[in-house]
Amino acid sequence: LEKALELYWGLAREKTFGKSEDQIRRWKNPRLKAVRTFVEIVGNKPVEAITRDDMLDFRQHWLERIEAGEVTPNSANKDLIHLGDVLKTVNTMKRLGLALPLGELSFREGETRTRPPFSPEWIRSRLLAPGALSGLNAEARGLLLGMVNTGYRPSEGAGLTAKTIRLDAAVPHVAIEPEGRQLKSVYAKRVIPLTGVSLEAFRAFPDGFPRYRESSAGLSATVNKYLKANGLLETPQHSFYSLRHAFEDRMLAAGIDDRIRRDLFGHRLDRERYGKGASLDHVARLVREIAL
Repeated sequence: LEKALELYWGLAREKTFGKSEDQIRRWKNPRLKAVRTFVEIVGNKPVEAITRDDMLDFRQHWLERIEAGEVTPNSANKDLIHLGDVLKTVNTMKRLGLALPLGELSFREGETRTRPPFSPEWIRSRLLAPGALSGLNAEARGLLLGMVNTGYRPSEGAGLTAKTIRLDAAVPHVAIEPEGRQLKSVYAKRVIPLTGVSLEAFRAFPDGFPRYRESSAGLSATVNKYLKANGLLETPQHSFYSLRHAFEDRMLAAGIDDRIRRDLFGHRLDRERYGKGASLDHVARLVREIAL
């Protein structure tokens, strides 16, 4: 199986096209983890020798961790999916013709847990309070403040460069583009106006945030650790990502059109997309009304 994983990286290389070094690392890690866990439980068996009992033993390992409250069914299913991806890709691309024992292994997933949004009052009184973020390194602080009025994903903010941070435009904005990295989806390419504390944050970092350009996971870990240690999480369920949800909630409360909200967030529109959408100037005027 470990040899199959070595082969997999080359056989599945098309999945890395357009990804940054950081994105490739985050793509590889869960597959490495799934194979490593399987080998610990079952052994480094020849792929053709993997049996249904082996897969059920692997599933039992995850069932016990779910019962102990250590992981969710969703997390366990990811390991099953990643292991299956490695096995199926090698089986297909090496033309092994094996009947892999992979069916009916997934766990029934519960309700997906989403991070709650920060309330506007909490952002104003706690996160933006004088000195509240002074212990956070400057680039992480800039990315956090940049997220307040843009709602970008942490990885999107970390990937911005001097080319995609456009402070001298008639409407200052950032452009989320596949520059040296792969976007989450075709809808993620977009421009977002800069307003309020987010505009001020980008004025301090016009060339972007090199410390986190290839380590967006490190960014989230750093920010979440700081927020938790300093009592800046509104509830234990909140996280850095809650700023993205908070921005959407403020737009919803202000009655901003669904098309504009989806365009700003890089989400798919649940109907045919007609026209170019709202102008950047129009969107900026709307966002300024809810900016903090």
